[in-house]
Amino acid sequence: MLVLKILARKGPLHGYAITTQIETISADVLRVEEGSLYPALHRLEEAGWVKAEWMMTANKRRARVYEVTDAGRQQLEAQETRWRAVTLAVSHVLDRV
Repeated sequence: MLVLKILARKGPLHGYAITTQIETISADVLRVEEGSLYPALHRLEEAGWVKAEWMMTANKRRARVYEVTDAGRQQLEAQETRWRAVTLAVSHVLDRV
């Protein structure tokens, strides 16, 4: 969900930039390891929620750049709705127990 959200907000990014965005926005509370990011990106691509292409970066290095698809935006909306419902339910339990 976080990868889709970053790509939806920031546009096409390579893996390192996605990691940096998540860590920066979360004030380094959330850490994204390379070993979990790239398999997740691969699964998102297989599901049709992101598309990827090779591009040259500003410093002349090849990087695989990821972009959210329309299907990915729909999935993000569904995941966000579910996440908000779950966190609200957990908050209610924590407040009442």
